[in-house]
Amino acid sequence: MMRLLLLVEGQSEEVFVRDVLAPHYARRQVFITPIIVSTSPGFKGGVVSYAKVKPQLIKLCRQEGSAFVSTIFDLYALPNDFPGKDAADYPFQGSGHQKASFIEDKLTQNINERNFIPNLLVHEFEALLFTAPEKFGDWANDEECVRELKAAASCHDSPEDINESPHMAPSKRVLAAMPGYQKPLHGALIAEAIGIDAMRAACPHFHGWLQKIDDLGGVL
Repeated sequence: MMRLLLLVEGQSEEVFVRDVLAPHYARRQVFITPIIVSTSPGFKGGVVSYAKVKPQLIKLCRQEGSAFVSTIFDLYALPNDFPGKDAADYPFQGSGHQKASFIEDKLTQNINERNFIPNLLVHEFEALLFTAPEKFGDWANDEECVRELKAAASCHDSPEDINESPHMAPSKRVLAAMPGYQKPLHGALIAEAIGIDAMRAACPHFHGWLQKIDDLGGVL
């Protein structure tokens, strides 16, 4: 048995972990607990700065030495004080995967705890849902919504390649096509309908992180 503590950005990610990711890995004897990041005393949700995130990660790593600690943060709109974002060799013109991997490497060095596994979603949680846009049809009751999302997905080799700009980010595209979209409710339900295996087959960076979690099953 292995435990994994996930510091997550908000309620949407917490529900995704609780309802989709945790049951999937419990069958492999990897038990996952989501923890929403704290922004100030009494308030949770939203990654407002690395200065607030780092102490929480180090505390988890040291207090839970028998567990592994990882993250679910969006690369999109990640605060500029995260390690690597202001580095001269940051891949500004690179792919989302290259940017996320660069920052994850810097996070590993900066946290410097043996049980820490950094992870950024490229570019945000909603990108995973573009794996199967037709699954939105169960909730939107609007064929045009599905057509718009399929058209957006078809323009990219992977859902993780969908544009990260403020108006074209995955969540903005979803809201434009489905104004009633509620992240904590619909996000997890659609992700569950798609399935972990399909999402990791379509999203290479997400798959790479899950491969590390897969390997934890053998660390007994």
